[in-house]
Amino acid sequence: FRKLMCFTLMFCVVSDIHVPSPRSTMKPGSPIPTNTNSPGVRKAARFGVYRYNNSSNDLFLFKDSQINKAMVQIVRGLKYMLHVEIKRTVCKKREHSSLDSCHFQSKKSLQQMLRCYFEVWITPWLHKVHVPVVHCH
Repeated sequence: FRKLMCFTLMFCVVSDIHVPSPRSTMKPGSPIPTNTNSPGVRKAARFGVYRYNNSSNDLFLFKDSQINKAMVQIVRGLKYMLHVEIKRTVCKKREHSSLDSCHFQSKKSLQQMLRCYFEVWITPWLHKVHVPVVHCH
């Protein structure tokens, strides 16, 4: 059952990826643009945000507010390359809140937005996620 579930997850994620036409000059294994609203991209962005929050000294949690660009590369799993805007929420880190229930800061003095580049490797059949690159400014 586990293998079937992993295959189904992989099929759903990969089937959402745009495959170039056979006449394309794009090389196999090259990163390809993908829909910024796809479930796989949104999930990868959230992993990037979790990694940012775990390494940040900010009192508040940040949450993804907009995914501006997404690329995916199929290499021993899925490697997502994402340009994401994240914003400070009202949830404090020590509360360990679910990001879904965290609203963005409304108080002007506490609002903050960062532009981030995340690389997220997802290997569904091994249940592994690795976020080797997090650059935010």
